[in-house]
Amino acid sequence: MEICSIASGSSGNCICAGTQNCHLMIDAGISGKRIEAGLNSVGLKTEEMEGILITHEHSDHISGLGVIARRYGLPIYGTKGTLEAIANTPSVGKIDPSLYRVLEPDMDITIGEIVVHPICISHDAADPVAYILKNENHKIAIITDLGIYDDYLIEKLQGLDILLLEANHDVRMLEAGSYPYPLKRRILGERGHLSNEVSGQLLGELLHDDMKAVILGHLSKENNYAELAYETVRQEVTLGENPYKGNDFPIYVAKRNEPMPMLCV
Repeated sequence: MEICSIASGSSGNCICAGTQNCHLMIDAGISGKRIEAGLNSVGLKTEEMEGILITHEHSDHISGLGVIARRYGLPIYGTKGTLEAIANTPSVGKIDPSLYRVLEPDMDITIGEIVVHPICISHDAADPVAYILKNENHKIAIITDLGIYDDYLIEKLQGLDILLLEANHDVRMLEAGSYPYPLKRRILGERGHLSNEVSGQLLGELLHDDMKAVILGHLSKENNYAELAYETVRQEVTLGENPYKGNDFPIYVAKRNEPMPMLCV
């Protein structure tokens, strides 16, 4: 399986993942033009996507969805609450209702060569999910936009080959920054976003000797930066309360405005 971040950050998100012959888009929160260019940069075409998985209806995950849906007619997968919220978002524009495919959390659905497993997350959206993608041999996950994690999530995410995980903010930067107090409380709350430290703690629960790579994503432009996210997460994993003593593994940081190379397992 393989995964590529086309864009990842608080201002827009789009991921491509799948197998060599079957790819899915996860979220479409950047312009249609950027989505097309990003996919082209890794040798893929938008019209070749088997569908679009939507995690939730916030604008940084769906701002380009209407354009892509109308231009290419790709199926759009999401929970009932998410799809209803999208249909009621004027900025998305009109989407043919026949393109919508309702997903149930914790239930597998097969799309081409890929088994998709949506899992519940804690975020301030209608019915948000994260996604695990599997085939016979490998398992990857895209986990962003969550304020907390629990035993349910830890159990679901065991045995991953590649994990794209949110590391949204540095708590000190956020608290000292210019955001209004209610927004700071929202981000730090149980339905907000994972800090670098908490991201590292979750990663420590999931690491195993056969994990091939970790990608940190959804970094805040104002309250984080790549080097800080990387160092904090790695330090939490190696020097935290339950330090990881297994095989070394690469940590990548997804960029906000440009695609990263395709990672394969």
